[in-house]
Amino acid sequence: MHHPQDPHYRPKPLSVWWDTAPTSAPAQRKARHYVPGSNAHPAKMLPALAAHAIAAYTNPGDLVLDPMCGIGTTLVEAQHLGRRAIGIEYEPRWAHLAALNTASARREGATTHGEVIRGDAQLAGRLVPSGYHGHVAMVLTSPPYGASTHGRVRSTRDSGKSGVAKWDHRYSQDPANLAHAATDQLLAAFTRILQECCRILCPGGTVVVVTRPWRDRGELVDLPAAVVHAGTRAGLTPSEHNIALLAGLRDRQLVLRPSFFQMKNTRDARRRGIPLHLITHEDVLVLQKTDGIGEVQRSAASLPLPGQQLPFRSTRRLRSAPRCHRVTVRSNARRANQPSDS
Repeated sequence: MHHPQDPHYRPKPLSVWWDTAPTSAPAQRKARHYVPGSNAHPAKMLPALAAHAIAAYTNPGDLVLDPMCGIGTTLVEAQHLGRRAIGIEYEPRWAHLAALNTASARREGATTHGEVIRGDAQLAGRLVPSGYHGHVAMVLTSPPYGASTHGRVRSTRDSGKSGVAKWDHRYSQDPANLAHAATDQLLAAFTRILQECCRILCPGGTVVVVTRPWRDRGELVDLPAAVVHAGTRAGLTPSEHNIALLAGLRDRQLVLRPSFFQMKNTRDARRRGIPLHLITHEDVLVLQKTDGIGEVQRSAASLPLPGQQLPFRSTRRLRSAPRCHRVTVRSNARRANQPSDS
């Protein structure tokens, strides 16, 4: 019987991915020996979710790209599944950790290499070596949900001190990071990122975006629908909308793993008479590169370069991207003594 860690495993085409959180996120990363410091990233993709997507839409030997790779979860899972992997990451801290994690994957038995480039994903076509253009079988990524996430917390019950201590909840302090962008600005930039990825994809290549809605001052922001719109503007064709569970299944019952603030926000809303529910899934949007290459190139001409005026109303503008840097790790890098606990 095959499973997601088998390079030849291919999941059945179901709209609900029920096996993406069989264990907690810390347990999944512990099994992969992520290097210390990886747990500080506030919005890591579930390894089993990444593995499921990679197994479903690629074959061993294919090239997988994550243009916003964070600590390298997509790359690590691709390596363990026998796929080649390349990632782009804007923040030097996360790019360094991603490179270390790809090196760790090799030491742990992965059969392929992973490469990390530091730079702005809006310039992916320039950052990714030209030899890879037209050979990327799949793009797998997740856009930021805002400048701050739930992060890690310690409540009064845990610490014995009054109040809630919160840490590891911010992507970056750099105001040019897209995590700090207003929603319309983020969508304009993400459209350009998808367009750049479309240039690099092979004919018929697949783009998988993991996202979810969120609330901003009580109003629901339908990010999945906005991502589909961004993909269409970038020249991609929507093909699937799947649901990936963030909860385990035990005896046909969901095993929830909500964060402290998810529980608090839901309870507070219900006290105010708002019938909110805990979120136990991610939206997985699948788009394809079609034959309309000319249309893609024409649509690209209407999209702004970083630092230029954006087509959406916004009170802020993106700064120009810094010069990119290839991130490398020596093959004899010291193995971490302790795996990440996140």
